[in-house]
Order: sequence, then C-alpha cells, then structure tokens
Amino acid sequence: MKILIASDLHYPTINGVATFSRNLARGLAARGHEVLVIAPSQTGKRCKEVDGNHVIVRTASVPFPFYQNFRISLNPAREVKKIIEDFDPDVIHIQMLMWIGQAAMRYGNKYGIPIVSTNHAMPENLMDNLKLLAPVSRPINYILTAYGARFHSKSDFITMPTQAAIDMFNAGDKIVVPMAPVSNGIDLERFTPGKAEDGLYERYGLPRHAPIVSYIGRLDAEKHLPVLVRAFLRVQSTHPEAHLLVVGDGTDAAHLKSLVHEFGLQHSVTFTGRVSDEDLVQLHKVGTVFCMPSPAELQSIATLEAMASGQPVVAVDAGALKELCQHRRNGFLCQQDDDEQIADGLSRVIDDSALRAEFAKESLAIAKTHDIRTTLERFESIYTSLIND
Repeated sequence: MKILIASDLHYPTINGVATFSRNLARGLAARGHEVLVIAPSQTGKRCKEVDGNHVIVRTASVPFPFYQNFRISLNPAREVKKIIEDFDPDVIHIQMLMWIGQAAMRYGNKYGIPIVSTNHAMPENLMDNLKLLAPVSRPINYILTAYGARFHSKSDFITMPTQAAIDMFNAGDKIVVPMAPVSNGIDLERFTPGKAEDGLYERYGLPRHAPIVSYIGRLDAEKHLPVLVRAFLRVQSTHPEAHLLVVGDGTDAAHLKSLVHEFGLQHSVTFTGRVSDEDLVQLHKVGTVFCMPSPAELQSIATLEAMASGQPVVAVDAGALKELCQHRRNGFLCQQDDDEQIADGLSRVIDDSALRAEFAKESLAIAKTHDIRTTLERFESIYTSLIND
C-alpha cells in the first residue's frame, strides 16, 4: 500500500502524537508499505528528508511558542495538494485537525482517497497552556470539542487510542462514521524490565539505593506537574531518602524548578531535560514507581512504556488513564490534583515490596496487550477494508 500520514506534530517534537506518528510510519514501512509523512519543517523552509525507511516532506512553518520544539504550517494547502497529487496514496491517515490535517482532509475528500483520522487530543491539551484564556476556557473547550467532531466526521474511519477516549469524544452518539479504539502501541522489544546500564546513575546524579519516583513526558501546564512536586514533598516527610526523577522539557520547566527550590527539594529532585532515545529506555528502568498526574490523557505512551519496563503506576482517575492504571491491580488511581492521595499511593508502593512486585507483574501483563505489532496489523486491516470498499 501507499500510505500518506499527515501530522502537524512529528519528530523531533516530543509528545504522544509525534511519537505515535513516527512509530506508525516506521512500523508500516518495515512491513513493506510505501510510507510518506507530511509534517512541519523544523527550519521553517520546505524540505524533504529520509527517516530510516520512509520519507518525510516538510512544509514551510513558523514557531509555535506554547509547546517545546513545535512549529506550525499556517497555510500549507497548496503544498499538501501537490504532495498528494505527486504521491497518489491509496489511503491517508490524519493525526491532527490542525493546518496540515485540514488540508489533507480537504484534498483527500476531493480526490476520493480513503481517509482514516485519529484523535489524540483533548481541548485541555491546548487550553491549560494558554493561561490568559483561563477565564473563558469552558466555552472554548466546548467549541473545540464540537469542531473536532465535525472535522473527524469528514473521514471514512475514526480511531482513538482507548475506548474511554471514544466514550468522551462521542458522548451523544452523534457521529455516524465508523469508529474503533486502536492502541498507540509501544515496542515491547525496546521497553523491557531489568536493570539500567552501568553509568546511568552517575550520569544523571541518581541515587542507587533509594526509592525513585519517576515521571517521563512533557513539562507543560496540562500535565499538572506541580501536583506531583507537592505530593513528593509529602512523601519526603516520611521517606527522606526518596528521590524524584523528572525526564523531559517544556514550557512549565522553569516554574517546576522554582517550586522545587521553594520547597527545599533541590537535592532530592533530578531534572534531566530532553534525553536520547537510548537513555529514555534506560531511565524507565530506574524508577520504583511511575507517577502520571495529568488529567488530559487519551492514553499516555509514557505510562505504557513505564509499565512495559515493570513499574507500578500511580495516576489520576481522569481521561483514559484508568485503562492503563487499574486501581489496586497494577497501581493506585487518585482524585485529580489531590496531592495527599497521590503521596499516599506513592508511599504505599515504596513501603511494600510484595505489593510492588505484584503491581509490576500486572503492569507487564497489561502492557503486553499494547504491542505495536498488534497496532500495525489493526491499521493495515482498516486501510485494506477502506480501499476495497
């Protein structure tokens, strides 16, 4: 098949959409398909590049200040039209409803090309980062949700990473386009339990024999990371040897570091910034327990990676996280923004080695149902069905 992937967020931007769209492109190309990705340029200028086994065509772009390393293509219609005409895809898979996604939807519909659209985002993913709009966030969230429903209804098949995401998206059963949950998936050959390589602890200044609470992901307002810092402060009151590992970067990084200093935790918290793909895999192995305080997750690839690495999870009972963090099976679900409850969950995992081992075992079992190979096979089946129809 000739598969066109349209994504307004793509590598080297770091977030769930970018990670998934790259994994999808790599995986489909490895299975023998001809894959082309349309994504914003990282330099601002149009260009074409090869990412291992597939081609990325980059459209002209400008910086977007609210996300780390994120650029947007404001008017890519002409570029997208030509790319579609030149590549002549059998199917188009749209990852976002922004400018590249809009153009791909428009011309895919015009030329009668089957379109799959995947919704990865909640309005909160944007609105929590635009603090000036906080007073009017509720009506804007409603407008964005309604717009998303209209946009995705123009496709031939809609997917989301979890059933919970579909339930939230189509609460009134108003959308008649076929829809199904398809996990973002992770590479279970990369993310495995075990010990981190020698030198990793020294390289990042991590204690070898202390409990480590870890978070890996973007450091943006929507992730509610100040809640994690406050919860860790509570954990420290009873576990002074505990350490907090924060991997990633984002627009809220400076605020978080300031909060850590305000609480006097600077010697107990490590901020790594962005790390290499190799170190990311290794850092998932050092944690005692993984914490995800974000209430705006439609799945959470980072949580999946932690689970596949054998970590128990403490997360908030919001979004779709309950499908990964299953209360008392592989971790604890807590009320959103309740730092006392999150701290209690973290402490219980740290204190009880038998519970920790049982949770780790169940995290692995759940993660095994999200193998990227299963995800690729499911999308191949969807594409083939649409093409045949």
